[in-house]
Amino acid sequence: MSPPVDPVISDDKIPARADVVVIGGGIIGCAAAYFLARRGISVALIEKGRIAGEQSSRNWGWCRQQGRDKAEIPLIKESLAIWGRLQEEIGADPGFRRCGILYLTGDPAELAGWERWLEHARQHQIGSRLLSAAEAQAMTPDCRERWIGGLHTPSDGRAEPALAAPAIAEAARRAGASLHQRCAARGIESQAGKVAMVVTEQGAIRTNAVLLAGGAWSSIFLRRHGIDLPQLTVRASVMRTEKAPAVTEGAMGTPGFSIRRRLDGGYSLALGERVGFEITPDAFRYMRAFWPIFRREHRHLKLRFGAAFFQALSRPKKWAFDRPSPFEAERILDPLPDQAVLNKALANLRAAFPALAQVKMAESWAGMIDATPDAVPVISPVDSLPGLCIATGFSGHGFGIGPGAGRLAADLVSGASPVVDPTPFRYSRMIDGTKLVPDAGL
Repeated sequence: MSPPVDPVISDDKIPARADVVVIGGGIIGCAAAYFLARRGISVALIEKGRIAGEQSSRNWGWCRQQGRDKAEIPLIKESLAIWGRLQEEIGADPGFRRCGILYLTGDPAELAGWERWLEHARQHQIGSRLLSAAEAQAMTPDCRERWIGGLHTPSDGRAEPALAAPAIAEAARRAGASLHQRCAARGIESQAGKVAMVVTEQGAIRTNAVLLAGGAWSSIFLRRHGIDLPQLTVRASVMRTEKAPAVTEGAMGTPGFSIRRRLDGGYSLALGERVGFEITPDAFRYMRAFWPIFRREHRHLKLRFGAAFFQALSRPKKWAFDRPSPFEAERILDPLPDQAVLNKALANLRAAFPALAQVKMAESWAGMIDATPDAVPVISPVDSLPGLCIATGFSGHGFGIGPGAGRLAADLVSGASPVVDPTPFRYSRMIDGTKLVPDAGL
């Protein structure tokens, strides 16, 4: 089931030309279009389904520095600064509240990992703090669970996935961008080895610059153009509860459940890092690249071999631009949630907090997370096709970092000075033999 998302009305007709074409209407694509349009750059944002129809509306809604890969910390700091001024700047409420994020544990190894991560926090002046058992209990006074410690970052926050990307998209339009939904990009035409045109199902847009922010679809799109991107997807299940008493105003992560307070008075609830992985041909294609992260995270994965393998196998690797593409065959990825996982998370939440013993599920959904082998996104030009930039592979970290990632992507695709050092996000690391290993700082 797809969660409700604020609707966005499409513009009537695609332009014949744009300075930049943004492919993908998630939060990163919308933010990039917004920052480009504010600079007076003509931009067309095209989306095969609807704005925020996939993972940008299906995530937890956390805006988090805490526990970030060290490569992402400068970018999440920039992103939080943008979140903090966004409502005033765009005249709409994306639901951002700086209410803090709290991790709690009964596992000494996990606590030791947080202590190691604090070195990154100190280097970047993030006000995170390791909590003792007594402090952890004091922050959750009505909780039946006994914690040995925790990690708390008061400057972190939360926002509403159903509101944020649509509000940013509308702000981009007011700044001059055009928005086009149910308009799949079939491919890129080049001239003299450079980007010259984006062919869509509604016609062609001449351009010298393209930003691909296609989420789980990015690797398929790029492969059609001879560009290899090691990327896999995992399925994450989430629910929202009915209105319930406040046990936190921010977000809380524990081994048995993770919650985020919502503006509607309920919670978004999930079971930590428990995700599903459908084995597809790409799992074998990119096995070597993903092996280190698989070894580290396999206990969190529910492996499944089934229809998804044969669906992916039958998907064309090449297609003519004057015919329907795979992106028109499946407008919105809308996988079924894992109800067993969600039921367990709900039972754990009810058991932990007497005040929530009767809390009920209102609805549930799942989303497909686009992951890279080192769990760090690619935000980068592609040297083999001048004029093309990528912003994808956010590995479940994309919503909170989205405004900053969109700003960086806008800088790179327009040739402006980048807001943060883009080196950690370079595409070349995916193909030049760089050892792709997730940050071991936790």
